[in-house]
Amino acid sequence: MKNKSHFEDGRTFLDYLNATYSKLHKAYEDDFWTSYMGDHSVDKRMNEAQTARDAFRADPKLKAEAERLVKESKGKTASDRKIKDRLKLWIHFFSLYQAPPHAAAIKAKATALDAKIMKIQTSIKEGYTDPKTKKFVRASHNRMRFIMRTHPDEAVRKACFKALEKLPFNTIDEYIKVIGLRNEYARALGFSDFYEYKARIDENMTKKELFSIFDKIYKRTKYAFKDIRSLEKRMAQEGKPGLRRPWNMSYMLAGDFAKEEDQYYRFEDALSYWGRSFAALGIGFKGGTVKLDLLDRKGKHHNGFCHYPTLVQYKNGKRIPGSSGIASNTVLNQPGANVRNIDVLFHEGGHAADRLNSMQPDACINSEYPPSSVSWAETHSMFMDAMYHSIEWRTRYAKDEKGEPYPFDLFERKLKAIQPLRPLGLMYIIFVVFFEKEVYECKRLTRTKLIEIAKRLSRKYSDYSEDTINILNLPHIYSWESSAYYHGYGLAELGVSQWREYFYMKYGYIVDNSKVGAEMTRMWSYASLYPAKKLVKMATGKPLSPEAFIRDVTDSYDTVIKRAEAKIERLKKVPQFKGKIDLDGHIIIVHGKNNITDNSKGFEHMDKKYREWLKTVK
Repeated sequence: MKNKSHFEDGRTFLDYLNATYSKLHKAYEDDFWTSYMGDHSVDKRMNEAQTARDAFRADPKLKAEAERLVKESKGKTASDRKIKDRLKLWIHFFSLYQAPPHAAAIKAKATALDAKIMKIQTSIKEGYTDPKTKKFVRASHNRMRFIMRTHPDEAVRKACFKALEKLPFNTIDEYIKVIGLRNEYARALGFSDFYEYKARIDENMTKKELFSIFDKIYKRTKYAFKDIRSLEKRMAQEGKPGLRRPWNMSYMLAGDFAKEEDQYYRFEDALSYWGRSFAALGIGFKGGTVKLDLLDRKGKHHNGFCHYPTLVQYKNGKRIPGSSGIASNTVLNQPGANVRNIDVLFHEGGHAADRLNSMQPDACINSEYPPSSVSWAETHSMFMDAMYHSIEWRTRYAKDEKGEPYPFDLFERKLKAIQPLRPLGLMYIIFVVFFEKEVYECKRLTRTKLIEIAKRLSRKYSDYSEDTINILNLPHIYSWESSAYYHGYGLAELGVSQWREYFYMKYGYIVDNSKVGAEMTRMWSYASLYPAKKLVKMATGKPLSPEAFIRDVTDSYDTVIKRAEAKIERLKKVPQFKGKIDLDGHIIIVHGKNNITDNSKGFEHMDKKYREWLKTVK
């Protein structure tokens, strides 16, 4: 804070808050990107920058100053009232981060341990032992996951599973310590544990309210486990045993389809698919900058993400665009990986569009952190996922090298194979949610207790025939920011189902519908101005509910096929987008510290250059 104890007026104070917070936020986010891309030389500086940012957010003097200015404001003019309302946003923001002095020291220890865990996880030797040659095969965490989904040899799939089961033991002791520190921090703030703290801060919900939603979905969809057991028996009688083994299920139900789909989702077409789909919706980045680092490599963080180093803000009444960084872990030439590789680009692109389209003047509600809601943020990104995976998008956009579109016959065959799994679409998210709940509630957590929780809940929510601790490979649980927030994905699934149902009822179609894009852009303009519950109702006209999701995943095979045919027929009336791709922003593509290309000469030129570069990657 400035040396003087008081600011003369609210506008001057708001200018100070926005400039200071934006600078602190960017300092942390720039080092965060560098570290997550594999350069851990910045980790100490990153931790210091995070501590400085957190100290600002938790500064009681700033909160008190905002409260003083609100109290003294006469609010006679519209301008005065607007400034008063903005100051109230900052008061709410600061209230979310207030903590006693000793709590800051606890968080600093926890975040330092987070960085240590990530450094270990991204520097260890990864791979599996070939069951035939007995030789070690180098393979990243992400590549082994794809092998488990697509490799025809069960022995190889099992070898990858066994290798992945060993990875958590590299950081299991550090994880147990960090759980203790997070709980200690939460209790210092008056919460029962860290999960209660995150649920309140991220979603303004109690644990009871939150978990009752997911328990309801579990009870109404768990019947599908019996169907899968029945299917397992039939397949065994046909000479295909072991469906419920954790290294078999994805492959035996959809592995062949994943490889068959590859030809329609070539990664060299990723930018074109993404750019044209967004442009047809009328979605852009409102003058912002988007940096893309898309390929998997040693040392890079195992999970795709989007962050926003430069927050949208206003200076002297003029809007200053923000920036975002998108990272994914594309494994080139890995059978069955292409659908997922391109999916991440759509998902993270939805995140980028969300925050970069904010029209709010205050940085405190333009970031991904509270008062931003995880569930509301994920609703946008997962909406893009759902559109990308829809049959109408596939039959219009996904084409093989001869220009032949994704065949409806493939959709029918795949749907028939995976139909038993459809009601279980949220089960993994529910698994993570209840796993973290138990971990944070566990008294005197030990290795033995942690492994027992992982195995027991895996049996409940996955119903595999063998125990697994693979949940301990989930990157989210190791980071302060992303731990105890997987519920956000689940709530977002509900929001996406509800929003899609709303759009289909209103317009009849979503793909290439500029009216859909306009409505989404309008919702993005609010950033985190309102709580998630209010924003969902503003977008869909209804309070958030699991009903649309449950209706969708429990529909019969015949119903899904008829609905898909109707969607494809409806889209035939919609002209395809043929114009130049302009996403209203500066797009840069990098690979680590190497700049590959950008859209300064047009999106199409960037797309061409990236295709050429991909051919040089070994």
